[in-house]
Amino acid sequence: MCQSSVYLEKDGQEEEILKDAILVEPVEGGVKVQALFESPKVIKARIKKIDLLKHKVILEEE
Repeated sequence: MCQSSVYLEKDGQEEEILKDAILVEPVEGGVKVQALFESPKVIKARIKKIDLLKHKVILEEE
């Protein structure tokens, strides 16, 4: 499978907010993320970096 972990960068530190994400989508008001068998949630942030080799998505607070 090709899930990624989603991290939120705060004050230079990365905090994992979602493991095994199957959806990362920019939407009005932030970024919608969802894991398998979980409801989607919108994080007030923007996508900073996606590293497909490390299966890592980094968001930064707006």
